[in-house]
Amino acid sequence: MKVEEVERVRELLERLGEEALIVRLDSFIALNEGLETKRGEDYIRLSILGFLEGLLLSLKMKYPGKGEIIEVYEEIKAKRVELDELFRKPAMQNIQ
Repeated sequence: MKVEEVERVRELLERLGEEALIVRLDSFIALNEGLETKRGEDYIRLSILGFLEGLLLSLKMKYPGKGEIIEVYEEIKAKRVELDELFRKPAMQNIQ
């Protein structure tokens, strides 16, 4: 499964010299490969976006003031929130 945001984050990690995080990212993606038939493509995409969001949140704390990190973080967070809505159960309404 190809998630375009992964490449963008990988390039950012390369520019920052965060080789250990690139290895972690690749491992996480490898663990999720092939699961889309069991869990569904949107579910796996949501999982990956959540992982990327957490990774970028850590980078925001490590590199405060880095505009590129904040920009990518905000974009990925917005996409994750939007996709997350598909998996939320509708609120129960009072039956009267």
